[in-house]
Amino acid sequence: MCTELSNVILAAKLSTLADDFTPIDDLQERLTLLVERARRTPPLPSSARTEAHRVLGCISAVWLTAELRPDGVLAFQADADSPLVRGLVVGLADFFSGATPLEIAASDADPLATLELLANLSPTRRNGLTAVRQRIRTLAQSHLV
Repeated sequence: MCTELSNVILAAKLSTLADDFTPIDDLQERLTLLVERARRTPPLPSSARTEAHRVLGCISAVWLTAELRPDGVLAFQADADSPLVRGLVVGLADFFSGATPLEIAASDADPLATLELLANLSPTRRNGLTAVRQRIRTLAQSHLV
């Protein structure tokens, strides 16, 4: 799949997210919406909460898994021990799920920054989220054929 098409697919997902979040002016309300969405996502099974799936660079415990589906897209699952961090990492996992490994590897999309959800987070939290995005990209690159 070409990079231009890849960018269009993720751009469409980003546009949908922006439509959901932009009407909410208050940053705290945006974060609350993200946390509420994550609560509707099943937790990562305890069998996947292993060191192999742990994202290094996060102060909170964060786990991320990726599965290449038969249709060639990746499905990510994420979990964390903090409700706020869980909301953020589940949001990232949901955003990149459904894209091909090439789409993800070629993308520099940062949905959390676009939605202005990073502004009031501590530098250590922002660094941890950068580690999560990098891990998503690394997992995508490992599935390139």
